[in-house]
Amino acid sequence: MAATGVAVVTGAGSGLGRAITRELLSAGWRVAAAGRRAEPLQETVAGSGWPAEATAAIPTDVTVPDSVAALFETVGRTWGRVDLLVNNAGVFGPAGAVDEVDIDGWRQLVDTNLTGAFLCAHHAVRMMKAQDPRGGRIINNGSISAHSPRPGSVGYTATKHAITGLTKSIALDGRAFDIACGQIDVGNAATEMTQGISRGARQADGSLLPEPTFDARHVATAVRYMAELPLEANVQFLTVMATKMPFIGRG
Repeated sequence: MAATGVAVVTGAGSGLGRAITRELLSAGWRVAAAGRRAEPLQETVAGSGWPAEATAAIPTDVTVPDSVAALFETVGRTWGRVDLLVNNAGVFGPAGAVDEVDIDGWRQLVDTNLTGAFLCAHHAVRMMKAQDPRGGRIINNGSISAHSPRPGSVGYTATKHAITGLTKSIALDGRAFDIACGQIDVGNAATEMTQGISRGARQADGSLLPEPTFDARHVATAVRYMAELPLEANVQFLTVMATKMPFIGRG
Protein backbone atom coordinates (compact mmCIF):
# COMPACT_ATOMS: atom_id res chain seq x y z
CA MET A 1 0.00 0.00 0.00
CA ALA A 2 1.12 3.54 -0.68
CA ALA A 3 2.07 5.75 2.24
CA THR A 4 -0.49 8.36 3.19
CA GLY A 5 0.13 11.91 2.07
CA VAL A 6 -1.65 15.18 1.37
CA ALA A 7 -5.21 15.08 0.02
CA VAL A 8 -7.67 17.66 -1.25
CA VAL A 9 -11.36 16.74 -1.04
CA THR A 10 -13.95 19.00 -2.65
CA GLY A 11 -17.57 19.15 -1.55
CA ALA A 12 -16.25 18.28 1.91
CA GLY A 13 -18.86 20.15 3.94
CA SER A 14 -21.50 17.43 3.78
CA GLY A 15 -22.48 14.03 2.42
CA LEU A 16 -19.90 11.92 0.64
CA GLY A 17 -17.24 14.62 0.89
CA ARG A 18 -17.54 14.73 4.66
CA ALA A 19 -17.40 10.94 4.93
CA ILE A 20 -14.37 10.72 2.62
CA THR A 21 -12.52 13.49 4.46
CA ARG A 22 -13.02 11.82 7.82
CA GLU A 23 -12.02 8.41 6.50
CA LEU A 24 -8.77 9.78 5.09
CA LEU A 25 -8.00 11.70 8.29
CA SER A 26 -8.61 8.55 10.33
CA ALA A 27 -6.12 6.74 8.09
CA GLY A 28 -3.39 9.32 8.70
CA TRP A 29 -3.76 11.55 5.65
CA ARG A 30 -3.38 15.31 5.86
CA VAL A 31 -6.55 16.66 4.28
CA ALA A 32 -7.60 20.01 2.87
CA ALA A 33 -11.40 20.04 3.10
CA ALA A 34 -12.78 22.35 0.41
CA GLY A 35 -16.33 23.62 0.02
CA ARG A 36 -18.35 26.78 -0.30
CA ARG A 37 -19.21 27.36 3.36
CA ALA A 38 -16.70 27.64 6.20
CA GLU A 39 -18.88 26.40 9.07
CA PRO A 40 -19.76 22.97 7.60
CA LEU A 41 -16.10 22.47 6.66
CA GLN A 42 -15.07 23.16 10.24
CA GLU A 43 -17.65 20.62 11.40
CA THR A 44 -16.20 18.06 8.99
CA VAL A 45 -12.64 18.36 10.31
CA ALA A 46 -13.55 18.86 13.98
CA GLY A 47 -11.32 16.59 16.00
CA SER A 48 -11.98 12.91 16.35
CA GLY A 49 -8.50 11.72 17.21
CA TRP A 50 -6.56 13.26 14.31
CA PRO A 51 -4.10 16.10 14.97
CA ALA A 52 -5.22 19.64 14.18
CA GLU A 53 -2.17 20.19 11.97
CA ALA A 54 -3.40 17.39 9.68
CA THR A 55 -6.50 19.35 8.69
CA ALA A 56 -7.28 22.52 6.78
CA ALA A 57 -10.80 23.81 6.10
CA ILE A 58 -10.54 26.02 3.02
CA PRO A 59 -13.70 27.74 1.73
CA THR A 60 -13.65 27.30 -2.04
CA ASP A 61 -16.08 27.81 -4.90
CA VAL A 62 -15.02 25.33 -7.58
CA THR A 63 -16.84 27.35 -10.24
CA VAL A 64 -14.50 30.33 -9.70
CA PRO A 65 -11.00 29.92 -11.20
CA ASP A 66 -9.32 32.29 -8.71
CA SER A 67 -10.92 30.46 -5.78
CA VAL A 68 -9.59 27.10 -6.98
CA ALA A 69 -6.14 28.59 -7.61
CA ALA A 70 -6.14 29.96 -4.05
CA LEU A 71 -7.08 26.52 -2.67
CA PHE A 72 -4.05 24.85 -4.20
CA GLU A 73 -1.76 27.75 -3.34
CA THR A 74 -2.80 27.31 0.29
CA VAL A 75 -2.19 23.57 0.16
CA GLY A 76 1.24 24.20 -1.36
CA ARG A 77 2.19 26.72 1.35
CA THR A 78 0.86 24.49 4.12
CA TRP A 79 2.20 21.08 3.15
CA GLY A 80 4.38 21.60 0.08
CA ARG A 81 2.69 19.02 -2.15
CA VAL A 82 -0.53 17.24 -3.07
CA ASP A 83 -0.75 13.45 -3.40
CA LEU A 84 -4.48 13.01 -3.85
CA LEU A 85 -7.37 15.01 -5.27
CA VAL A 86 -10.90 13.74 -4.73
CA ASN A 87 -13.14 15.64 -7.15
CA ASN A 88 -16.40 15.21 -5.29
CA ALA A 89 -18.18 18.59 -5.48
CA GLY A 90 -21.38 18.44 -7.47
CA VAL A 91 -25.04 19.38 -7.70
CA PHE A 92 -28.01 17.48 -9.13
CA GLY A 93 -30.44 20.19 -10.16
CA PRO A 94 -32.15 21.88 -11.74
CA ALA A 95 -33.96 18.78 -12.92
CA GLY A 96 -35.72 18.55 -16.26
CA ALA A 97 -35.65 17.28 -19.82
CA VAL A 98 -33.62 19.03 -22.50
CA ASP A 99 -36.51 21.35 -23.40
CA GLU A 100 -37.19 22.23 -19.76
CA VAL A 101 -33.79 23.22 -18.37
CA ASP A 102 -32.96 26.86 -19.05
CA ILE A 103 -29.51 28.08 -20.01
CA ASP A 104 -28.73 29.44 -16.54
CA GLY A 105 -29.55 26.09 -14.97
CA TRP A 106 -27.47 24.27 -17.56
CA ARG A 107 -24.49 26.53 -16.94
CA GLN A 108 -24.78 26.06 -13.18
CA LEU A 109 -24.57 22.29 -13.60
CA VAL A 110 -21.71 22.38 -16.08
CA ASP A 111 -19.75 24.95 -14.07
CA THR A 112 -20.03 22.97 -10.85
CA ASN A 113 -19.91 19.34 -11.94
CA LEU A 114 -17.56 19.52 -14.91
CA THR A 115 -15.63 22.79 -15.02
CA GLY A 116 -15.07 22.62 -11.26
CA ALA A 117 -13.50 19.18 -11.60
CA PHE A 118 -11.39 20.41 -14.52
CA LEU A 119 -10.11 23.42 -12.58
CA CYS A 120 -9.15 21.34 -9.56
CA ALA A 121 -7.43 18.73 -11.74
CA HIS A 122 -5.65 21.52 -13.65
CA HIS A 123 -3.94 22.78 -10.51
CA ALA A 124 -3.42 19.38 -8.91
CA VAL A 125 -1.67 17.98 -11.99
CA ARG A 126 0.59 21.02 -12.22
CA MET A 127 1.67 20.46 -8.62
CA MET A 128 2.04 16.71 -9.07
CA LYS A 129 4.31 17.17 -12.09
CA ALA A 130 6.57 19.64 -10.29
CA GLN A 131 6.86 18.14 -6.79
CA ASP A 132 9.58 15.76 -5.59
CA PRO A 133 8.86 12.91 -5.55
CA ARG A 134 6.54 13.65 -8.42
CA GLY A 135 3.16 12.11 -9.16
CA GLY A 136 -0.10 11.59 -7.38
CA ARG A 137 -3.66 10.39 -7.84
CA ILE A 138 -6.99 11.94 -8.82
CA ILE A 139 -10.31 10.25 -8.04
CA ASN A 140 -13.36 11.70 -9.77
CA ASN A 141 -16.91 11.17 -8.52
CA GLY A 142 -18.76 9.99 -11.61
CA SER A 143 -22.09 8.60 -10.31
CA ILE A 144 -24.30 5.87 -11.72
CA SER A 145 -25.52 8.64 -14.04
CA ALA A 146 -22.16 8.41 -15.82
CA HIS A 147 -23.60 5.14 -17.20
CA SER A 148 -27.37 5.57 -17.35
CA PRO A 149 -29.69 8.55 -16.79
CA ARG A 150 -32.67 9.00 -14.56
CA PRO A 151 -35.70 10.64 -16.14
CA GLY A 152 -35.46 14.42 -16.19
CA SER A 153 -31.75 14.62 -15.47
CA VAL A 154 -30.25 15.87 -18.73
CA GLY A 155 -27.85 18.33 -17.12
CA TYR A 156 -26.61 16.04 -14.37
CA THR A 157 -26.30 13.06 -16.69
CA ALA A 158 -24.44 15.01 -19.38
CA THR A 159 -21.90 16.33 -16.89
CA LYS A 160 -21.34 12.91 -15.33
CA HIS A 161 -20.81 11.30 -18.74
CA ALA A 162 -18.29 14.07 -19.38
CA ILE A 163 -16.49 13.25 -16.13
CA THR A 164 -15.75 9.83 -17.60
CA GLY A 165 -13.99 11.47 -20.54
CA LEU A 166 -12.09 13.74 -18.17
CA THR A 167 -11.03 10.73 -16.10
CA LYS A 168 -9.75 8.83 -19.12
CA SER A 169 -7.88 11.82 -20.52
CA ILE A 170 -6.16 12.59 -17.20
CA ALA A 171 -5.23 8.93 -16.81
CA LEU A 172 -3.71 8.83 -20.30
CA ASP A 173 -1.88 12.16 -20.13
CA GLY A 174 -0.69 11.49 -16.58
CA ARG A 175 1.10 8.23 -17.33
CA ALA A 176 4.41 9.88 -18.18
CA PHE A 177 4.35 11.84 -14.91
CA ASP A 178 3.36 9.08 -12.44
CA ILE A 179 -0.15 10.51 -12.12
CA ALA A 180 -3.00 8.01 -11.82
CA CYS A 181 -6.65 8.90 -12.30
CA GLY A 182 -9.71 6.79 -11.57
CA GLN A 183 -13.44 7.21 -11.14
CA ILE A 184 -15.89 6.05 -8.49
CA ASP A 185 -19.52 5.71 -9.56
CA VAL A 186 -21.92 5.79 -6.64
CA GLY A 187 -25.53 4.70 -6.62
CA ASN A 188 -27.93 5.68 -3.81
CA ALA A 189 -25.54 6.38 -0.96
CA ALA A 190 -27.56 7.82 1.92
CA THR A 191 -26.74 11.56 1.94
CA GLU A 192 -28.61 14.84 2.00
CA MET A 193 -28.71 14.80 -1.81
CA THR A 194 -30.43 11.41 -1.94
CA GLN A 195 -32.96 11.78 0.91
CA GLY A 196 -35.88 11.81 -1.51
CA ILE A 197 -34.85 8.57 -3.22
CA SER A 198 -35.75 6.42 -0.22
CA ARG A 199 -39.25 7.94 -0.24
CA GLY A 200 -39.82 7.74 -3.98
CA ALA A 201 -37.75 8.10 -7.15
CA ARG A 202 -39.15 8.58 -10.64
CA GLN A 203 -38.63 5.52 -12.83
CA ALA A 204 -38.28 5.26 -16.62
CA ASP A 205 -41.93 4.17 -16.97
CA GLY A 206 -43.10 7.27 -15.12
CA SER A 207 -43.88 5.51 -11.85
CA LEU A 208 -42.62 6.72 -8.48
CA LEU A 209 -40.97 4.03 -6.37
CA PRO A 210 -38.85 4.11 -3.22
CA GLU A 211 -35.30 2.87 -3.76
CA PRO A 212 -32.88 1.34 -1.24
CA THR A 213 -29.86 3.30 -0.05
CA PHE A 214 -26.67 2.35 1.76
CA ASP A 215 -24.31 3.93 4.30
CA ALA A 216 -22.07 6.61 2.78
CA ARG A 217 -19.18 5.32 4.87
CA HIS A 218 -18.84 2.43 2.43
CA VAL A 219 -18.08 4.95 -0.32
CA ALA A 220 -15.44 6.51 1.89
CA THR A 221 -13.70 3.19 2.49
CA ALA A 222 -13.78 2.48 -1.25
CA VAL A 223 -12.14 5.84 -1.96
CA ARG A 224 -9.51 5.11 0.66
CA TYR A 225 -8.76 1.77 -0.99
CA MET A 226 -8.31 3.49 -4.36
CA ALA A 227 -6.21 6.25 -2.80
CA GLU A 228 -3.78 4.01 -0.98
CA LEU A 229 -2.76 1.84 -3.89
CA PRO A 230 0.84 2.37 -5.03
CA LEU A 231 1.01 4.60 -8.09
CA GLU A 232 1.99 1.63 -10.23
CA ALA A 233 -1.61 0.38 -9.78
CA ASN A 234 -4.90 2.12 -10.49
CA VAL A 235 -8.58 1.40 -10.08
CA GLN A 236 -9.79 2.92 -13.32
CA PHE A 237 -13.51 2.57 -12.57
CA LEU A 238 -15.28 1.36 -9.44
CA THR A 239 -19.05 1.17 -8.98
CA VAL A 240 -20.48 0.99 -5.47
CA MET A 241 -24.25 0.99 -5.03
CA ALA A 242 -27.14 -0.25 -2.97
CA THR A 243 -27.41 -3.96 -3.79
CA LYS A 244 -31.09 -3.75 -4.62
CA MET A 245 -30.97 -0.44 -6.45
CA PRO A 246 -32.86 -0.76 -9.75
CA PHE A 247 -29.86 0.04 -11.93
CA ILE A 248 -29.09 -3.25 -13.65
CA GLY A 249 -32.12 -3.68 -15.86
CA ARG A 250 -33.11 -0.03 -15.50
CA GLY A 251 -35.83 1.02 -17.91
